[in-house]
Amino acid sequence: MLESVHQTECAESAEYAKSAESAEEADVVVVGAGVAGLAAAHHLARSGLSVAVLEAAPAVGGRMGTEKVDGFRLDRTAPLLLTSYPELRRVPALAPVVLRPFSSEVLLHADGRLHSGPAAPAHARSARGALTAVRAFAGVPRLPRVQGAARAPRPGPLGTPADQSRLAVSLARLAATPPERLLARPELPTAQALLSRGFPARSVDGLLRPLLTALLGDPALQTSSRSADLALRSFATGRFCLPEGGADSVPDLLAAALPPGTVRTGVRVLSVGTTSVTTAEHGVLGCRAVLLATGARAAAELLPGLRVPGFHPVTVLHHTTDELPPRLREPALVLDADRSGPVSHTAVISQVDPSRAPAGRALISSTVLGTPPAPAHLDATVRAQLARLYGTPTARWELLAVHHDAEAVPAMPPPHDPHRPVRLLAGLYVCGDHRDSGTVQGALHSARRAAHAVLTDLDVRAAPPEEECLGTAA
Repeated sequence: MLESVHQTECAESAEYAKSAESAEEADVVVVGAGVAGLAAAHHLARSGLSVAVLEAAPAVGGRMGTEKVDGFRLDRTAPLLLTSYPELRRVPALAPVVLRPFSSEVLLHADGRLHSGPAAPAHARSARGALTAVRAFAGVPRLPRVQGAARAPRPGPLGTPADQSRLAVSLARLAATPPERLLARPELPTAQALLSRGFPARSVDGLLRPLLTALLGDPALQTSSRSADLALRSFATGRFCLPEGGADSVPDLLAAALPPGTVRTGVRVLSVGTTSVTTAEHGVLGCRAVLLATGARAAAELLPGLRVPGFHPVTVLHHTTDELPPRLREPALVLDADRSGPVSHTAVISQVDPSRAPAGRALISSTVLGTPPAPAHLDATVRAQLARLYGTPTARWELLAVHHDAEAVPAMPPPHDPHRPVRLLAGLYVCGDHRDSGTVQGALHSARRAAHAVLTDLDVRAAPPEEECLGTAA
């Protein structure tokens, strides 16, 4: 159901825009240059509309920013991507992006040692194919071993053969189930749903809880079980990956594909209507439609009455060392099933994408979900946990940066509508991960929906559907 937007204020803003003596700036003004706003602008521009994208910050990207420090590329919120996200392959501007995949299996730290989780090969397209690949734990060709990495014994699988088989069957069924059917399932908090669906207890505690915690950014797993099912389906049909060169390569490519002058940074929007926006720097800009693509709180400040969800905080710590942790044979995502500290998941990022660190240095990025320990104790607490996870002393590791975002992931407790309305009024639209799912896929998908709504209202024919075009590094 559409939120209770203050329609009187919108009508007053529209009247003001009609009476303002300002030339029409563009067909559509997009407020916010994160991935949702840039993707929406891309869809609109491809369909022949003129677009102006206004961003208050000095650079595009929003949470998908990357800090450059002494040759390192440090993502600010380090969002986990999956090669199976459909929208990553449907936007022509993203064709040059190279996805660097993690190992085909995750590593789980449980009972004080590392175990291998199930492989989730991207080529699994059927229940039989997924089941075979998950049971084999080796369905995807392995990435080359990083020079200088110590060989380590291969971690054994977690749980009994019967547990592994039951989990494989469950993942295979998810891989073969259309998303529409998953969205029709009864809705519960994820933690409760895991206990009611017959998963082996060892698989729930040892894999599914830490995996879903990482995917959803929700340590308590109060997220809607439908969102969790979709996340597990993405895992069962794809692989974790990183965009080569840093998370900012995604918004940078989207911005570069727009006509010159489309994106304007350092522009603060003070108010919006259906046919204009008012900025602090340039006064009133006229248009035919306005699309809000900011975060949920900023959108609600411009449109009082727009619902603001809760949020899951995310803190990312980046460390470097001149020696790779000896336990890692491959560039794997490490999950802490023991929950022995604040870190949810960690990885040697330079193994996945060597361009993110100078030669001879390893970059280790670790994600803390929820409220982190006090700043004075955060690094020491994280180092102690990483020493356990990687099986190596961490006292000599150098802390490069700590990035904290208190509103990194919109909360999605039940009841949750993964396709919340993007059309508020004729001429006024909103998109972002808070309108869909709290992922990059959700942000991009909401952008496509919002662009379609704008094109429909303006009676403009949409550009032909894009072919899948994203590159993935082997």
